[in-house]
Amino acid sequence: MISRDWASSHRRLTSYWLLILVVALGALASRVPRLKIRPMHTDEAVHADKFGTLLEEGRYEYDPDEYHGPTLNYFTLIPAWLSGARTYTRITEVTVRIVPVVFGVLLILLTVLAADGLGAAGVWTALLTAVSPAMFYYSRYYIQETLLVCFTFGAIVSGYRYSRSRALPWAVATGVFLGLMHATKETCIIALGAMGLALVVVVLCERWKGRPVRECFKVAKPAHLGLAVVAAICVSALFYSSFLTRPRGVLDSYATYATYFGRAGGGGEDTTHVHAWHYYLRMLLYARYGSGPVWTEGWIVLLAVVGCAVAVTGKGAGAMDVRLLRFLAFYTLSMTVVYSAIPYKTPWCLLGFLHGIILLAGVGATALLRWARRPVARVPLVLLLGAAVTHLAFQAYRGSYVYGSDSRNPYVYAHPTPEVFTVAEIVKEYAGLYDDPCDLTVQVACAGHDYWPLPWYLRFYNGGYSNALPDQVGPLIFVSEEMEGALGRRLYTETPPERRQMYLYVFDEPYYVWFRPQVKLVGFVRKDLWEAYQSELVVREAVKEYTEATSRGAEPNMVDFLARYPGLDEEIRRRIGLLSRTSEGP
Repeated sequence: MISRDWASSHRRLTSYWLLILVVALGALASRVPRLKIRPMHTDEAVHADKFGTLLEEGRYEYDPDEYHGPTLNYFTLIPAWLSGARTYTRITEVTVRIVPVVFGVLLILLTVLAADGLGAAGVWTALLTAVSPAMFYYSRYYIQETLLVCFTFGAIVSGYRYSRSRALPWAVATGVFLGLMHATKETCIIALGAMGLALVVVVLCERWKGRPVRECFKVAKPAHLGLAVVAAICVSALFYSSFLTRPRGVLDSYATYATYFGRAGGGGEDTTHVHAWHYYLRMLLYARYGSGPVWTEGWIVLLAVVGCAVAVTGKGAGAMDVRLLRFLAFYTLSMTVVYSAIPYKTPWCLLGFLHGIILLAGVGATALLRWARRPVARVPLVLLLGAAVTHLAFQAYRGSYVYGSDSRNPYVYAHPTPEVFTVAEIVKEYAGLYDDPCDLTVQVACAGHDYWPLPWYLRFYNGGYSNALPDQVGPLIFVSEEMEGALGRRLYTETPPERRQMYLYVFDEPYYVWFRPQVKLVGFVRKDLWEAYQSELVVREAVKEYTEATSRGAEPNMVDFLARYPGLDEEIRRRIGLLSRTSEGP
């Protein structure tokens, strides 16, 4: 009988593992396509720029006042090397964004390590993580948050495995994940505090039942605990010291909390990121902006409420480990309260406690299915859960592939508009007039250094970026709208008459692009470069007309044809000749 029960339990657990693997593969397949479709956010472009320094110079200097930990940059070396990219100009959006994609999928796979404690809830957790619009959106976002959530869950499940086995490898794995958490982002201390508080609460619950703690938990061996701490410290120190090349980075990784606590409290003059306590919850429950669609992950929140009730009461848990459920419940509650209480908020920070909510939602879905044993109740419930998953998946698709940079998407935050692509394409066109496109000098001046992500898109050219106008204006310059008047004075008043040159608008109608919502960018091009570009357009159109006529068997008389383009006839003849030689082959 025991052997039969063990075999049945093993088969059930194996089926959970396989289902989680299938979900993870589906998540990977749905996240990888069209990683270039969304313009790079300012933060993404800044992180990519820092990675470019690491890629080309092999060094990373942690800045305790800005940015975050170095794991994102170092893990990006892997896809860069695999793709053969060795310089900043060779990497693409795919190179950098594939990193959070992979860790988003790994987050799902880690559920396997808790499958024996979660049961079928593990499968539901994996599925809801895969279709959550926020999880989906930010797993394609080149920032640290997805990595932090992955490492945090890795520490939890490794610690859980150790609590069941007291095996040294799991203790070390827990330490490694804790070290990776610290090396990723300063907000790891919130998760660490929530873990510690949840563990204390679970212990107190067990003592309240009158059960000795030592009988309820396999207490960690001191040697194992020490090795876990050493592993955490070593992993963190390796990353922050740039693998022992810059020891000061280790000290800076702790000194940064002086800045972090001040910023988290909403201190300072910049209140851009200060939001009300319900900012995250409102985003998850109901969000609609302007004429945009309704967004909600209320399905997950409702299921999580049920899961929380199961964790607290123990009713409906079935074969699930109640102590694990209670740990997850108090951990998630603590994380939600702290993140809501902190005035400084950015939308991607909700991923930390959202994953805890998803874990509880998986518990809630499983408990509801256990309670609805009769077909008359189970069939409608299954249909409702299917509708919920489908609706979440639809929102995930819409959020990333339709409203990827649209301000009507609640997960879009101060995001550049797709017109950034227009700027990049126009600069590319002007650069094509040079023998070496890299010779083009592009200047960008925006108030408050608000010019990112243009340095990413214009990284192929000589660039100058500042919050003030340059002393010498080059052939192509872009400025924020409020600096347009100052640029006019610089060009036509402050510049001596003998050095003045005419400048024209880069964009025709209108004369600006929306750089980001309510922020206009104006471009100016020197008249000689503009004229050269207009001639280039004429040459291209002439060559196109000639080749199309030739392909129809109506080759025009060359003399008469070129007579229509005085001054450009030689260049057109040369281009047509090049095309003819190319079509003939070697």
